[in-house]
Amino acid sequence: MAYGIKLKVWGDYACFTRPEMKVERVSYDVMTPSAARGILEAIYWKPAITWVVDRLYVLNAVRFANIRRNELAGKLAAGTVKKAMIDGRSRVEVFIEDDRQQRAALILRHVAYVIEAHFAFTGDEDNNPAKHKEIFERRAAKGQCFHHPYLGCREFPAHFLPVEGIPPSVHTGEKDLGWMLHDIDFERGMEARFFRAVMRKGIIEVPPLDGKEVKT
Repeated sequence: MAYGIKLKVWGDYACFTRPEMKVERVSYDVMTPSAARGILEAIYWKPAITWVVDRLYVLNAVRFANIRRNELAGKLAAGTVKKAMIDGRSRVEVFIEDDRQQRAALILRHVAYVIEAHFAFTGDEDNNPAKHKEIFERRAAKGQCFHHPYLGCREFPAHFLPVEGIPPSVHTGEKDLGWMLHDIDFERGMEARFFRAVMRKGIIEVPPLDGKEVKT
């Protein structure tokens, strides 16, 4: 993998929500590959490339915290948006004061990870791997991003910095983390794909999205 990258990300709080929890938010024990991809795309996204996460390094101990958050009880109706697009006058707005509800959340605190990834080309244009790698590393080193990356939820911002080596992890031994969301397969009707995540000495090997280890 000549043009792979390593990026350290960390933050005070994180929530990588389990999709099976319908009402209250409960985070996975660690970052998901889809969340890692989202961070990389926030720093550097181009139509010519797609990010592929290879490994996740879990540096800090897994610590949870319970919080309560104000959320909207419903969503803005699609018909309201369509009407505004057609007539250009209808108001598109939601007031939290009128539709507020409190939900409990089990989140992570004091997290730190290293994302090891590479990029694949989506077509025949702009296929200069050295250029893309250099641009990404330059942007990451300067703290540049298209939008600020976050750790699962937008209210939990992520700090980031490119690294060469891997900082030491507090984890030893092996831990089965169960089935984890790998990513959404947009080429198959936004199908959710899962894999069996196993952390060995703080390292999670991420299989390819089309690998035999990944299930629907």
